[in-house]
Amino acid sequence: MQAEEFNRRGKEMVDYITRYLNSIRERRVIPDVKPGYMTELLPDAAPTEPEDWENIFNDIERVIMPGVVHWQSPHMHAYFPCLTSWPSMLGDMLANAINCLGFTWVSGLGLKHNSRREPPRFILCFGFYQASSPACTELEMNVMDWLCKALGLPCFFMHRHPHSRGGGLLQSTVSESTLVALLAARKDKILQLRSELDQDIDDSVLNSRLIGYASDQAHSSVEKAGLISLVKIRFLPTDETLSLRGDALKQAIEEDRGRGLVPFMLCATLGTTGVCAFDKLSELGPVCEEEGLWLHVDAAYAGSAYLCPELRWSLQGIEFAQSFVFNSSKWMMVHSDCAAFWVKDKFKLQQTFSVDPVYLRHENSKATTDFMHWQIPLSRRFRSLKLWFVLRSFGLTNLQAHIRHGIEMANLLESHIRSDPNFEVPAERHLGLVVFCLKAGNSFTEELLRRLTHSGTMYLILAEIHRKRIIRYSVTSQFTTADDILKDWEVISKTASALLAEMKASNNPPGLGEDRVKGKEENEDPNSDDTSEEKDDVVTQLEKAQVELWIDKDWNRPRRQMRSLSCSSEPLSHTCVGPLFGHDCEIRPSVKEATGGPTEPGSVLNMNKVHSSPTLLGTQDLRKLTKFYSVPSFCNQWVQCGRHQLCCPLKVSQGPQKHLYSSCRWMNCIPASPSASKAPSTPPLETSTTAQLL
Repeated sequence: MQAEEFNRRGKEMVDYITRYLNSIRERRVIPDVKPGYMTELLPDAAPTEPEDWENIFNDIERVIMPGVVHWQSPHMHAYFPCLTSWPSMLGDMLANAINCLGFTWVSGLGLKHNSRREPPRFILCFGFYQASSPACTELEMNVMDWLCKALGLPCFFMHRHPHSRGGGLLQSTVSESTLVALLAARKDKILQLRSELDQDIDDSVLNSRLIGYASDQAHSSVEKAGLISLVKIRFLPTDETLSLRGDALKQAIEEDRGRGLVPFMLCATLGTTGVCAFDKLSELGPVCEEEGLWLHVDAAYAGSAYLCPELRWSLQGIEFAQSFVFNSSKWMMVHSDCAAFWVKDKFKLQQTFSVDPVYLRHENSKATTDFMHWQIPLSRRFRSLKLWFVLRSFGLTNLQAHIRHGIEMANLLESHIRSDPNFEVPAERHLGLVVFCLKAGNSFTEELLRRLTHSGTMYLILAEIHRKRIIRYSVTSQFTTADDILKDWEVISKTASALLAEMKASNNPPGLGEDRVKGKEENEDPNSDDTSEEKDDVVTQLEKAQVELWIDKDWNRPRRQMRSLSCSSEPLSHTCVGPLFGHDCEIRPSVKEATGGPTEPGSVLNMNKVHSSPTLLGTQDLRKLTKFYSVPSFCNQWVQCGRHQLCCPLKVSQGPQKHLYSSCRWMNCIPASPSASKAPSTPPLETSTTAQLL
């Protein structure tokens, strides 16, 4: 393709993009395809000879669009916004054309050459020159200062301020920014510990004593950052509004210091993924300041809302933050990737990520900002162009109006949900996210979501708070109007009414429909012994109830209270699982209460008082119980097997009383006494499968 053809084809592509976005309301939101659908549409190998552009262009609708989730649709309400805009697209077009790698600041003034007549001598080995771009760095620094002021963030996050040692840059994602902040906090704490110790201790030893904190509503990227950096992350319980408070953090710090650990960081969340809850910065900040913790603030979704001064109430306490990140590619109409990340002290980033090989040195290293020392990768995209275009094209006034419109649309939907007696809103609405569920129960809510998704008219996802399944409805598109909201509500309301009417007529909750009832009737043996069958059924129900009780009481807590490389440090005590494994042990109080009175050790639970309708173990619970831990580091109440897996007690021991170890089988990590020093021997992998476990 030459320049003339590119000019013609480029106009065609711009026309196609315009038609796509203008008519996106007419498209099915989520695709109706099966895994591997594209394999049948594409050849087995890349073409040897060049293809005609017309064929390539036509395959967009034939191959690509059938499998696309249309995130810009006004009926896309899953996750959080992922918006774009015309100025943003133009900015990225230019950035892709320039395609510079802005890892250093350097200009021709630093070139070394023999005379004015001779061309510059590029002496790579001595580091006199690197082919990077000053404009990439300069624009990013200025735009980040603009954005810092627009959001009402402290001036110490700015590049150009007389009292600032910090600054901001654009990372690829909030997840990467959280990892960068954690690595910087870890390095800072390790250097502090080394300066306080008289002896030389390896960094890995100090690292093993570190522990960070986040709320039990924090994003999964916090856990992943802990896995990558090999530090413990403890997820703390939240209050009734799902907000992390200062007293919970203070208590956790005292407990962990008593165990010989070194608290070093807190990741506070402003606008959690589940219900858009806000951790209490005004309480957490002073605790972090007093205890010497790095406070990192994750405002991935809510950060854009701080463009509106009236929405900055949750920023009280931001002056204690060491770093702050939000994703402008979510709600600010700057398409991905474009995560804005600020740090209070840039030198703490540089001491973490600085490398100084000869080929990266230049004469202005000490006087300029080189963003390669602020991040994990070396190369950087020219992301600031699209952000610059958006800020200038819309202006703060129109960006604020856009944010307020999204909140208004969410408020409109909430008012209709609250007026319907079949629904409830289990958590307070914040910003553009509404959560709701059917009062009939979790199974009905899940079935409602399944039917809505299958219809293709909108895209919603499921979440869970306080063991209640909820549906998240996020206003994600700038194209969403009041008419779109009303149409969505009409579909939701009618689908829910039809579902409740069907279930009332059949007297079967979702998941126990006619097919399962018919299957049971067809498999009945008229000559079978009714008494024996009833006895077997009672045993089966008892086993299921015992497993369910174990999960409810001990495993499936709102969030694991402590994780050491993704492992809970509050496992079941070895004195509390006797009824599950069939050996003599103490019965915990919760089981005594469930059975309606005192229970002798090793006795069988009273099924009628434990659960009236036990259910099968859900796939989500099974996934938790059988999760593979790639970096095992278990606390002393657990012993670990050769496969590094946690115990999955899905079968009750039959026959004579057996030792606890006999129930481990190939799921070999089991609760043991605190004095246990090694795991039992691991037998060869047996033929048990997940299907058999279920």
